[in-house]
Amino acid sequence: VEYALARGHELTLFNRGKTNAHLFPDVEKLKGDRNDDISALTDAVAEGRKWDVVIDNTASLPRWVAESAGALADAADLYLYTSSISAYADSSKPGADETAAVGQISAEDEAKVLTTKDITGENYGPLKARCEEEARKAFPGKAIVVRPGLIVGPGDYSDRFTYWPVRIFSGGEVMAPGNPTDPVQFIDCRDLGEWYIRLVEDKALGVYNGTGPASAMSIAEMLYGIRATTPGQLSFTWVPADFLKEHEVEEWVHMTVWVPPEGEYAGFSSTSIQRALDAGLTFRPLAVTAVDTVGYWDSLPDERRAKPRAGLDPEK
Repeated sequence: VEYALARGHELTLFNRGKTNAHLFPDVEKLKGDRNDDISALTDAVAEGRKWDVVIDNTASLPRWVAESAGALADAADLYLYTSSISAYADSSKPGADETAAVGQISAEDEAKVLTTKDITGENYGPLKARCEEEARKAFPGKAIVVRPGLIVGPGDYSDRFTYWPVRIFSGGEVMAPGNPTDPVQFIDCRDLGEWYIRLVEDKALGVYNGTGPASAMSIAEMLYGIRATTPGQLSFTWVPADFLKEHEVEEWVHMTVWVPPEGEYAGFSSTSIQRALDAGLTFRPLAVTAVDTVGYWDSLPDERRAKPRAGLDPEK
């Protein structure tokens, strides 16, 4: 939103008005819920409202996309849907690009999820793939699909990347996971959002893997890159993946960002982003993301910082 406004665009925001509702007081806001009340959208369309572009950041259920994109199909010229690299059926092949097959979910299982809202690690990816289908159905020949990896930076409420700069800035002996050469991928939310605006300005239709950095990065390069932003005293102790597993230290959850590159996840952190680079995706330095993330974390209330949502408990 900040980047679009800076480039002179006019925006309408549609959300529930519950989280960070104070932001962007001068931007038009339509209030609703994609689960059970999109009347603000349908009423606006009935009144003849038109938009150049719809940017869909949030949908994980195909029905949400079918209904909202369907309602806006005649009121907008372009639809950008935020999917996920989890949409791919196979994460075992390093360097896979946008032509790789996506996951499938049966109509019965999809209907069950629509009733229970029980989104799991197993059905999340196939559901995102189905959402992509609904976006294309509503906007045939006028859809952009971006499949991000881990989205990080200031404002991230998941704490998945945040764990590392906060832990490193606190100093001491830092436990580092697996082999130092294990690959990692992530993207600063600001790099992703700014690229979205350029994509829709260029009407760059198609599918893109939206993650980073620009060239391959290892977990050691990431941790040492963050380490370079703090003058504190610290050291890293590398712990093999097998030992971590034996002691119930989970990749991605406790040792965040990192997944051992083996078996079905051998290519999980090595997705090809060449098409995105060709379409103008750019990246700010890791150091900027790390320092800004710590600044965001430090701005949170004490009670929030006392309960991180990811990472390894110090006692563990």
